[in-house]
Amino acid sequence: MHLQRTLRRPTYCAGIGLHSGTKVMLSLKPAPANFGIRFRRTDLGGLEIPANVDNLAGIQYATGLCCDQASVETVEHLLAALVSLGIDNVIVELDHPEVPIMDGSAAPFVYLISEAGVRTLPVPRRYLKVLRPVSLSLGDKRIALYPADHFKLTYSISFDHPLLRHQARTLRITEETFAEEIAPARTFGFLKEVEMLRQHGLALGGSLDNAVVLGETGVLNAHLRFEDEFVRHKMLDAIGDLALIGYPVIGHVVAHRAGHGLHTAFATKLLQERDAWRIVEGSELAGVPARLPLGVERPAIAS
Repeated sequence: MHLQRTLRRPTYCAGIGLHSGTKVMLSLKPAPANFGIRFRRTDLGGLEIPANVDNLAGIQYATGLCCDQASVETVEHLLAALVSLGIDNVIVELDHPEVPIMDGSAAPFVYLISEAGVRTLPVPRRYLKVLRPVSLSLGDKRIALYPADHFKLTYSISFDHPLLRHQARTLRITEETFAEEIAPARTFGFLKEVEMLRQHGLALGGSLDNAVVLGETGVLNAHLRFEDEFVRHKMLDAIGDLALIGYPVIGHVVAHRAGHGLHTAFATKLLQERDAWRIVEGSELAGVPARLPLGVERPAIAS
């Protein structure tokens, strides 16, 4: 049976915000069943921001949330790690309005979660199971979700750059495939855009240590982690943005050049089309494996 999960114990890290360039302390703490994922601003007296589409704000070069005068930015990498590793309930404490960028990927967050361990809660997990296709387009950008027996993601990108003219990948997303094939992929940007971003107060914390930077003809970093690291990172972004749906999805996401704005607009549209899906409990999903993150021992169920 698929049961809800949280962390076994608190864990924390420090880093800088990609856009603010400011040092940030982040803590992940266990939470009870049906709590969901909530960001808590310790510098604002503990104001909380639930991670759902109702609190979307400031979608541009990263995904932001806002609730009750509190905001948090660049949430997508952490959200992708949490939902992909099966963490349903967690408190994310921050002393600054931006999640630290770490190395530009979700791999550090996968490590944090694995170090904290996982605790099973005695309440069934609920999934959003897709019943009919739903799609959204904006010019040549598009995203759709089709019925499937598990969560699968197909993504393609196309840029006017020698290294990025076209990349595409399809992957069934499990805890193992996410940790090994998606989480290590880093965010990327173009050198020609860096100065423009910084003039607008963005990317102030960006460097070759936390982003892949492309010049006119190649990558400025020493190496890529994957030959197609760029499309893998877009898949990472999509997983994190779609986490704002509030339920693990059972369906096949197909996206082309979508980006944060379209990802999150699609999440909102999907929830509005109530006849396109139904909520199912874990007990109805005998064919979907219920596995813990890599390297984590199965805990006893809490009483």
